[in-house]
Amino acid sequence: MRPEIAVTGLGLVTPAGHTAEANWAALCRGRSLAAPDPELAGLPVDFSCQVTGFDAAAELGRSLARRVDRFIQFALAAARRAVADAALDTGTWPAERVGVVLGVGSNSLSTYVTEFGHLGADQPERVSPLALPRSVPSMAAGEVAIDLGARGPNFTTSSACASGATAIGVARDLLRSGTCDIVLAGGSESARSRMTATCFTRMRALSRRREHPQLASRPFDAARDGFVLGEGAAVLVLERLSHAGARGAPVQAVLRGYGAGADAHHPVAPHPDGRGAERAIRAALEDGACDPGDVSLVQAHGTSTPLNDAAEAAALTRVFGADMPPVTAAKGVIGHALGAAGAIQAAYTVLALRGRTVPPVANFEGQDGDHKLDVVAGRPRPVAGNTGLSCSFGFGGQNAVLLFTAD
Repeated sequence: MRPEIAVTGLGLVTPAGHTAEANWAALCRGRSLAAPDPELAGLPVDFSCQVTGFDAAAELGRSLARRVDRFIQFALAAARRAVADAALDTGTWPAERVGVVLGVGSNSLSTYVTEFGHLGADQPERVSPLALPRSVPSMAAGEVAIDLGARGPNFTTSSACASGATAIGVARDLLRSGTCDIVLAGGSESARSRMTATCFTRMRALSRRREHPQLASRPFDAARDGFVLGEGAAVLVLERLSHAGARGAPVQAVLRGYGAGADAHHPVAPHPDGRGAERAIRAALEDGACDPGDVSLVQAHGTSTPLNDAAEAAALTRVFGADMPPVTAAKGVIGHALGAAGAIQAAYTVLALRGRTVPPVANFEGQDGDHKLDVVAGRPRPVAGNTGLSCSFGFGGQNAVLLFTAD
């Protein structure tokens, strides 16, 4: 018998807020948080979904806040919140048995743009000695371990926009194998750099609704034209259910299944029929010993791009058919946090199961094509079931799907 894996803590820092309660309230309002972004002023796409009101110095201390980049600041804050939520004492926990696995989609391009500028000006002496340790993806997990004293396995997963979900799946395997007793798993990203925005604009991946940015992110809507850059972090505390029970920990959900795979189709476009996504969904259901009819809600990847939403809709339609569960997509509210998106969606799936409620998709007015999903729109919808699916798909055709249940 494989051990069951419990979610005992959640930590969130997103455009929707810095607590689980604030995030949940914003999701249920179903209104986009996109707004003009001073960091992107003058670019063809100059808006994003920003984390606001986050004082890194107050959260982490001035010295630590200055040493690390924004995506690491988010990871540290989310990890601290998750550990507190799980009622863990870092002074007494079995540090060698505590792992950290975080998903990060890319390095911190803002730092590199600045440092490459010094090189381009033939001023190598101005390049910061902290340029690498403050910005490479692995340092998110590394700094969390240093901050909390977690001495178990420590690494970063990078599977594009599936990175955060992949991290949670890998963390589950560390617990199932007995390698760890506790794993802090999730993802962090701050994609609001001018280089990131320019690259995605050149690829025609971003919405260009500059006049009405709050209407730009619209997953599965017929008028969707691209995604909105976001940022943030989510960290889940995972333990074997028996371990959580032994210490009297609060169990918020059970991670029942994980499925992953590749499209092996195209560097940036999904398989048009969503075949890789479908295989990952079915693998997660099989891993969790669930039938499609057992699923009460789907937290879709839902980027608001024409190709990705169509491919995901096709996959969901083939898996669920006439038994389509309610579908939501958080990116309509908070934008696309890239490598952190899968972890944030996992946390939102747990919150939805706990609240027995599916939040609405922002800006959804109607879908097109032959794939008719049961998209929740306008207002939250109550659900009676206890099983939720969270889907994440990324560049390179990388797919990761998580299945949760909650009593």
